[in-house]
Amino acid sequence: MIRNIIERLEMTAESHPDALAFSDMDTSLSWNEVKNEAKRIGGVIASRFPPLSPVPVLMEKSVSAVTSFLASAYAGCPYASLDPSFPTERLHSMLATLCSSTVLTTRKQESKVKELGVAAIYLEDISDQETDEKPLSERRDRITGNDPLYIMFTSGSTGKPKGVVVSHRSVLTFIDAFVTLFSITDEDRIANQAPFDFDVSVKDIYSAVFTGASVHLVPRQYFSFPAQLLDFLEERHITTIIWAVSAMCLLSMLNGFSYKEPKGLRKILFSGEVMPPKQLAIWMRHVPDAQYVNLYGPTEITCNCMYYRIKDWNGADPIPLGVPFPDEKVFLLDENGRQVTQKGETGEICVSGPTLALGYYNDQEKTKEAFVQNPLVTSYEERIYKSGDLATIKEDGSWLYAGRKDFQVKHMGHRIELTEIDGAVDAVEGVSRSCCLLLEGALVDYYVGKAQKGGIIKELRTKLPAFMIPTTFMNIASFPLTKNGKIDRNALKETYATK
Repeated sequence: MIRNIIERLEMTAESHPDALAFSDMDTSLSWNEVKNEAKRIGGVIASRFPPLSPVPVLMEKSVSAVTSFLASAYAGCPYASLDPSFPTERLHSMLATLCSSTVLTTRKQESKVKELGVAAIYLEDISDQETDEKPLSERRDRITGNDPLYIMFTSGSTGKPKGVVVSHRSVLTFIDAFVTLFSITDEDRIANQAPFDFDVSVKDIYSAVFTGASVHLVPRQYFSFPAQLLDFLEERHITTIIWAVSAMCLLSMLNGFSYKEPKGLRKILFSGEVMPPKQLAIWMRHVPDAQYVNLYGPTEITCNCMYYRIKDWNGADPIPLGVPFPDEKVFLLDENGRQVTQKGETGEICVSGPTLALGYYNDQEKTKEAFVQNPLVTSYEERIYKSGDLATIKEDGSWLYAGRKDFQVKHMGHRIELTEIDGAVDAVEGVSRSCCLLLEGALVDYYVGKAQKGGIIKELRTKLPAFMIPTTFMNIASFPLTKNGKIDRNALKETYATK
């Protein structure tokens, strides 16, 4: 039985020693090289960090960052990926949560290190360091499946980032199911889109660790230039993408397929937001032979808990959430803690199983709020995560994502789910994508496309009650996106305030 990620890495390095593992625009390493580099850096980490203490990795997305993550695991420490582009104040908050005053980084980030006022281990300064096997061996023997592997920061409602702690066992359980369900093998070549502080990247990195597939890190700027992105996919012979919905929409909305169609793609998996049907239809028209999968799940349950294989789809209907991953129990609860099972009803998505996170680092209060006893179970302890996401049961029994609890608003005496308005506007001819907000007491819809306000309203009147039709429509060239590739609603609010 495999106890931790390091054992899995060593199995792959033994079976695929010379095969390409990770590649960015400057560096490529084989599996044996990844293992050896991780052990070498891990020895240094073990000399500076106590067991189980977090290792902040302050680096841009790169092969060096990946080896630093695995080095932390070798040292028996969870890693936390910190993006150097973040404001200093936000990084300070993350470091304070981690109780760390030392970062693992590169000389490129020297000025950021000085701004933060922390100590640093620079990879360049330890490049000649020989591997110290003794501390690594001692720590490796003590790593259990329940030990934390990484800490992933997500936005907090108070503005303070929350550090989600995920164990070795959770990643082992999830990735084992993931690569089996979607037939990811050592022949796959994965194009990584997600930043390393976004859990979509966990699927890229550890699917490869499990199977011996190779991961190719796509430069962030390529997602603004479809020709470069499509050339990258072709030149690297990419077979698999596991991307955020907004990343896929950027390519289709910028008419990238008029330049080139990526013929080698065989698996296209997406998550993070609701996929606009029109954009998915464009992808399926230009890449018709690929397997398409809608993935759902918050960071707190280790990447995903539900999936839906898209097969006989009419090109217009919303995409269901699908079925739970193996070993995951997913159900809906109403506001009174009762299970929702009737067609047409909506409830909060709750999850239990071995992939639940350990909690929020250094925040017992928030942990107790989100990870609670299952109210449906009274005879024994069963921990569940209350996601804050809503789903509605369709007539055929499938679930449709119905937005966030905090996206529900009260307008003109009616409780409204803003994502329902988004779906109706998205379906209008000439609209590529939309996002509705309640601002200063009015429903304001931002949209990308050539449609005119009059035409949008005319169509909405056939689908929505009057109180759900926005009074203001803002036609914009593109949506501002968060670091994780989701529509940045706060940025939209700011643009409205300046009008």
